[in-house]
Amino acid sequence: MAWAVGLQYFAASRLKSKTGNWSLNALHINGNDLRLEDVREVATEHRAVLLSADARQVVNRARAVVEDIAASNKVAYAITTGVGKLSEVRIAGDQIRELQLNLVRSHSVGVGKPLSIAETRAMMLLRANSLAKGHSGVRALVIDTLCEMLNRGVTPFVPSQGSVGASGDLAPLAHLALALIGEGECVEPSGARIPAVDALKRGQIKPLVLEAKESISLINGTQAMLAVGTLALLAAEILVDSADVVGGLSCDALKGTDVAYDERIHKARPHSGQMKSAANLRKMLEGSEIRESHRACGRVQDAYSLRCIPQVHGAVRDTLAHCREVFEIEANSAVDNPLVFVSRGEHVGAGAPGRMAERSSAVSGDVLSGGNFHGQPLAFALDFLGIALSALAGISERRIERLVNPALSEGLPPFLAEDAGLNSGFMMAQVVAAALVSENKVLAHPASVDSITTSGNKEDYVSMGMTAALKLKRIVENTRNVLAIEAMAVAQAIDFLAPLKTSKRGQAAHAEIREVCPSLERDRVMYKDFARIAEMIAEGKVARALI
Repeated sequence: MAWAVGLQYFAASRLKSKTGNWSLNALHINGNDLRLEDVREVATEHRAVLLSADARQVVNRARAVVEDIAASNKVAYAITTGVGKLSEVRIAGDQIRELQLNLVRSHSVGVGKPLSIAETRAMMLLRANSLAKGHSGVRALVIDTLCEMLNRGVTPFVPSQGSVGASGDLAPLAHLALALIGEGECVEPSGARIPAVDALKRGQIKPLVLEAKESISLINGTQAMLAVGTLALLAAEILVDSADVVGGLSCDALKGTDVAYDERIHKARPHSGQMKSAANLRKMLEGSEIRESHRACGRVQDAYSLRCIPQVHGAVRDTLAHCREVFEIEANSAVDNPLVFVSRGEHVGAGAPGRMAERSSAVSGDVLSGGNFHGQPLAFALDFLGIALSALAGISERRIERLVNPALSEGLPPFLAEDAGLNSGFMMAQVVAAALVSENKVLAHPASVDSITTSGNKEDYVSMGMTAALKLKRIVENTRNVLAIEAMAVAQAIDFLAPLKTSKRGQAAHAEIREVCPSLERDRVMYKDFARIAEMIAEGKVARALI
């Protein structure tokens, strides 16, 4: 059904494109104010994308500088020279188009599983937005073609492996560029692969013939790791809200105290994430009959996996906030090399090493070689996200253990099983959660502490940011599955505590779980239950109990 909706959208998009009447809700990119939510809307909801009129003027001015260099055959990296270790090789004017084609073909060497359609679409948008900033020197036609591919559902086939994170994500981005020129493959909504030339023809898009500097501007950047990381971050933001809901339910089911969530405690250590999670937990326990039933008990404090939920979940929140800031800066940055800086009127450069100033009667500017393609800022953030989510899964698994272990579960049946012994209940569910948490510990080892020399020792320190992004994807999936197991287990525990009821918000979350997963009255196969709950968590249905 989802693919059918997508195909209907693509058909409507083609119709609108022919008449030039795009939706008023189209995203107009300019390289300066793209939000992560915009990336999600384009990647997963197929929002239309157009280059803004103001950005088009900026792009055209930068292009004029590049064309002046190419026409006069002046020395400028990647415009009239080779790239990387071959930057000393001069390229004659009549070879410039051949250089563009050779760069895209030679760099399209990715291996491994392809990026998902959503990740590839995110990468295309991020690349287009970076080019729209006006420092890359491409024609506006290049950006327009990327937008048309997005709007008409033409998605390049992009293998996920092959990037060391500097000079950016060369191999993944080269596969994107390969489709732009009508070579390589594209991916259908069904997952089938077809020749890119056929996909472009079906979308009524003319393959690009790349001109001076355009190939390096397309393949040199951080958009693959940023695309994967952005979608992972957006998913993680849902997970941390869901973890507050499920953790609050577990605290209630285990007859824990809400004293540890008292606002005064958290104002005494006012980390914003900690205060937010504490507030969420207070909401989840407010009005609970279960909580009131043991208020006078003699237990003074709970185990860390209950008492310290605000501190652990809150630290995850603060990590997500930091990484969001890094990603949003990167999404609106010029990250290829060299960069074009335009000045109006005639301008003469100083001729310093690595700097090429050009003179033009209409537009002048400097072409500067630097290293904005280096993925280190993203690599650190991606690794940090993986570490934080590993903790979110880890504390969830400890709560699962308390729910199923009769020595810790405050009178709940062993392993939450009816007729325990005859039935094993959630015994193996906790084992699965433990396996996922331990896998996360391995995956959370930072990729960014590594480097390996490439390109004849010209590129001698790299970020490994794409490796960090691909690991993060797996950690997000594992963490979601751990939370799904906790959600199913705590729903079972709440059932056993009837007729006492949890809070109104807790009841709402419990009802969402029960929509896709009935109570476990006797042993049954549960893997499909976990999958359905994980999907529900991903859709934000558990998290909305906090609204």
